[in-house]
Amino acid sequence: MHKYFAPLSLLALVACGTQASTETPLADTIPSSHASDAAAEDPYLWLEDVEGDAALSWVRGQNERSLAELQADPNYAAYEKAAVEALTSAERIPYGTIREGMVYNFWQDDTHVRGLWRRTSLESYANDAPEWEIVLDFDQLAETEGKNWVYKGADCFRPKGSDAGYKCMVSLSNGGKDAVIRREFDLSTKQFVEDGFVTPEAKQGGAWASPDTLLIATDWGEGTLTASGYPFIVKRWERGAPLESAEELIRGEAKDVGVWPMALELEDGRILQGAAQADTFFTTRYWWFPEGETDPVRWPIPPKSSPEGVYQGQLLVSLQEDWAPAGQAVSFKSGDLVAFNIDAFMETRELPPVSLVFHPSETQALEGVSIAKGALLLGVSDTAVGKVMRAEAGEAGWTLETVALPGTGQANIAFASDEEETVFINYEDFLTPDSLLSYNAATGDVTTLKSLPPKFDATGLKVTQHFATSKDGTRVPYFLVSKADLPLDGTTPTLLYGYGGFQVSLNPSYSPVTGRLWLEKGGAYVLANIRGGGEFGPEWHQAGLKQKRQRIYDDFISVGEDLVARGVTSPKHLGIMGGSNGGLLMGVMLNQRPDLWNAVVVQVPLLDMMRYHLLLAGASWVDEYGSPDVPEEREFLETISPYQNFDATRDYPVPFFVTSTKDDRVHPGHARKMAAKFEAAGLPFYYYENIDGGHSAAANQKERAKRSALEFTYLTRQLFGMK
Repeated sequence: MHKYFAPLSLLALVACGTQASTETPLADTIPSSHASDAAAEDPYLWLEDVEGDAALSWVRGQNERSLAELQADPNYAAYEKAAVEALTSAERIPYGTIREGMVYNFWQDDTHVRGLWRRTSLESYANDAPEWEIVLDFDQLAETEGKNWVYKGADCFRPKGSDAGYKCMVSLSNGGKDAVIRREFDLSTKQFVEDGFVTPEAKQGGAWASPDTLLIATDWGEGTLTASGYPFIVKRWERGAPLESAEELIRGEAKDVGVWPMALELEDGRILQGAAQADTFFTTRYWWFPEGETDPVRWPIPPKSSPEGVYQGQLLVSLQEDWAPAGQAVSFKSGDLVAFNIDAFMETRELPPVSLVFHPSETQALEGVSIAKGALLLGVSDTAVGKVMRAEAGEAGWTLETVALPGTGQANIAFASDEEETVFINYEDFLTPDSLLSYNAATGDVTTLKSLPPKFDATGLKVTQHFATSKDGTRVPYFLVSKADLPLDGTTPTLLYGYGGFQVSLNPSYSPVTGRLWLEKGGAYVLANIRGGGEFGPEWHQAGLKQKRQRIYDDFISVGEDLVARGVTSPKHLGIMGGSNGGLLMGVMLNQRPDLWNAVVVQVPLLDMMRYHLLLAGASWVDEYGSPDVPEEREFLETISPYQNFDATRDYPVPFFVTSTKDDRVHPGHARKMAAKFEAAGLPFYYYENIDGGHSAAANQKERAKRSALEFTYLTRQLFGMK
């Protein structure tokens, strides 16, 4: 299968950050010259001691207080039951990956809380009740080994054309952290490989260079992690050798975000070993390690671009900046997909002629690139609705055609491999349950392989798209899910969700939990496609970077104001929700427009923007937010930082802070300290910190159900006037 290994994609892993180990002593997170000053200025600094006795005692006290009230609410028990049923129902599509004619799927339900890794034949998979074979039982593994294992994925490999079975590096997290151990697993024997590759727990990345060789970046000891907590040294590790004997291939710098191994398997089976050196969050240098040579060769692509794989000998590159290749009479725009002959580059070490594959229109954005056997498929967002397009190279250039789908819902490529003609496409919208479509790359036929029955009663509901006008005149789209006969009298309880960062797009999707716990109860749901996201390409994201970030917040406010102006709801009945970077958005909204909402769910947030860059992986986000160490950037951050702008005399809506002790992505100290300020001011708030769960604040589906039930109980109390 064609592979582009970048196992720790920055956007996937660091969309609002990944941090260093939560075992890091608090003092180590603060430069020694500033530690005493920081402690003097911030009386709640002790709450950053993630597992300190005093901090956890405070957490338990807040949990007990909030849970006692919310779980005693008449709605809670029914909400939790409905959420558990929705999240653990057997009536879910078992999305999977195809290998050697077998479909592999990870499955969780009320019996298999941690989950099963299982497989079935492609023929059986097409049936309503496939005959599943268990590959690995993570509940059993956790019990046997006495660990709270959370499955974090598997990186599987076998040489192209080989009869050997797949070997996989299985990532396991103890409690849901991003830090993992990786253990070699044999799919043929369904056993961990005796004396196989095993890595210690760390934020790490790996890539298969051959059946007996791994490229690995990890914590190699003192002084080998960046300020963001990522590794910056990549080594080559041979089977049978101790990890400490691995050969160093490239060494970045502590000021980098991180350096990650990558391997590119060409269509003839050659594997190009390399690394991705992220100088900043949005700029990366890609390196190739030619066989038999000591010096790495840099790929001739812009810093703001991403290799997307090889198709018909062409290396595909998506651009996040304009590019005029040196010596060529062509130029390309940010958001374009381009290509050049990879063998020509490898032979000359110079950039060959570059061609345009796809140029998005003003309403479009390239969301993903997938390569099947004989087909190049593009995931494209058009006014925040996903489509699938097929690209083919010809003498006159690349041509595009839209893959015919059974309606106008949201479509995403769920699986594609250049060794398989079968492509899986996910298809859904706010009111239409998931369908799994099978696309045949050889014939172009699309068939519905699986579809779900409704998980909530959508009778009388409709979806509409609207545009609010932001402060600078920009039209900001949002989706509204509501009753078809919605009374425009301002009385409808409405939940507005937003994110607005890291070029992450929010698209229509089917949520049984939101449907059962909110829409069925008469609430309306709104999804805001504000700037900072990727719905309209890199420029939509870059419009809100650093000191321009107030545009993102103005966009979100404009959607809230538009909902009120149109009579959809009123401040008394309007609530907002967001997590991670969206949690920062929620914190800003608490300060900037406390009058516009009556409920604010602040999930796993960043809130202290004066210290975020010192907390764990925060240094990796300065390209998004700006740095407090740069005077002009600090000046702006001081105007928006929720923690610093808290005002004990202000009439705040009652917020609900949600975080996790085991979150090694965004430090739980952000939520703790902000809640402590509310507590000291005598202002009401709710607080829930899951002791396990990682950045999702839930390590399994039952914990997710509990968190969701708590959140929607709170929203119901605040917005339906049922307190």
